[in-house]
Amino acid sequence: MNQIVGTHDILFITLDTLRYDVAKDLFTKGRLPNLAAVLPETGWEQRHSPGNFTYAAHHAFFAGFLPTPITPGIHPRPFALGFEGSTTTTENTCVLEGANIVEGLAVRGYHTVCIGGVGFFNKLNPLGNVLPSMFTESHWSRELGVTNPDSTEKQVELVRRILEQTPKNQRLFLFINISALHQPNYFYLPSAKTDTIQSHGAALEYVDSQLGQLWDALRQRSSTFCILCSDHGTTYGDDGYTGHRLSHPTVWTVPYIEFILEELIPPTPLNKGG
Repeated sequence: MNQIVGTHDILFITLDTLRYDVAKDLFTKGRLPNLAAVLPETGWEQRHSPGNFTYAAHHAFFAGFLPTPITPGIHPRPFALGFEGSTTTTENTCVLEGANIVEGLAVRGYHTVCIGGVGFFNKLNPLGNVLPSMFTESHWSRELGVTNPDSTEKQVELVRRILEQTPKNQRLFLFINISALHQPNYFYLPSAKTDTIQSHGAALEYVDSQLGQLWDALRQRSSTFCILCSDHGTTYGDDGYTGHRLSHPTVWTVPYIEFILEELIPPTPLNKGG
């Protein structure tokens, strides 16, 4: 990561509430073409989230504690804060100075931007300002939130405007909390009246349909290091449970991926001189 920070833009997307089993199933069935374009042939990495609901998970993420591989052992972290005694900080870890990695990246010269989604990013009250206030620039409106069926489209449109307005020589840390998968999501299935695991999957297909434009916009600007993951899953009657903020395998098991989107370099015009 020490070769990435300072040379690449950084994109961090949380697919709020996305279940690992749903993400894996739709990838395997070939129904996520824009995600498949950046995922390896093996698909999503299976990891454990440090939190079982949005607020807790994101506090851990912004402290440098991202979802960890499900295999036992000590797993090095890509980002960390100065913290004595950490066993997961290695020579490859980018150690940042500050109270959170957002502040740490700002110290390294990054312009930090938050595109909110679910209620913990809504900026409507003190609680809804805690996470956005970590960033230099933050955005939330109802059209980006959980009740708008077109929320991901609106989030991507906003990102594209921000990218166009940001000088290319200004490194950017862009965080997006995708809200579409969170309840309510029944409206992604025609005639559905309640949220189900099927409407959860339909919401992911909708999100995927918007991501191609995001990849293209990022490639036009710079090479970008990307982290995509869920913050937690959710239950739809699994073992009698409904929702999240509870400890169940479908809640703490999440999909995760890291990749680099390489900048598109325009071809050099041919010299037509005689």
